[in-house]
Amino acid sequence: MPMVVSDLDLDFPQASVTAITGASGRGKSTLLYLVAGMLRPAAGHVLWDGDAVDTRPDGRRAQWRATTSGFVFQDAMLDPARTVLDNVCEPALFAGMPAAHARTRASALLDTLGVGHRAGHRPGEISGGQAQRVAMCRALVTDPPVIFCDEPTGNLDDESAAVVWEVLESAAQDGATVVLATHDRRLADRSDQRVEL
Repeated sequence: MPMVVSDLDLDFPQASVTAITGASGRGKSTLLYLVAGMLRPAAGHVLWDGDAVDTRPDGRRAQWRATTSGFVFQDAMLDPARTVLDNVCEPALFAGMPAAHARTRASALLDTLGVGHRAGHRPGEISGGQAQRVAMCRALVTDPPVIFCDEPTGNLDDESAAVVWEVLESAAQDGATVVLATHDRRLADRSDQRVEL
């Protein structure tokens, strides 16, 4: 079986936005999943500050992800049984953030991304674009040092996409490492670094 992603040696700098671009099927999403520790590489290693995180057991990798990174999935991946606010709070609670602080932080992010009025709704009651903005809030709620985004503006209109970009750019300016897979050439052109697959 051919490997989707092979022969890569990449660095993702702190306080910057890296865009991973390329045609569909070239491995953009797979690369994100590998670097975020959700998949194990068939060969080689994923190093964070020199530590091979891919060798850790599943439970330890899950806990490590909860405290070091946020992830925006291409299809939002919200829990349909929970409210929008509870979906955003979930990773914060898993990471050990006090519930009251998590709710305050989540509410502020929802307002920033224009979906605060949907906090009490369930994912099935909001649009796809709103769900994607909620997913962005969920990824940011712990103020993680690393943020991964898989097509973060794919379901958004131009105005909403601009807000998402501003949030990501602001996170990078505050010191976060932002890595995004995108088909959006405008987004890629505004990034600090670009990786073409």
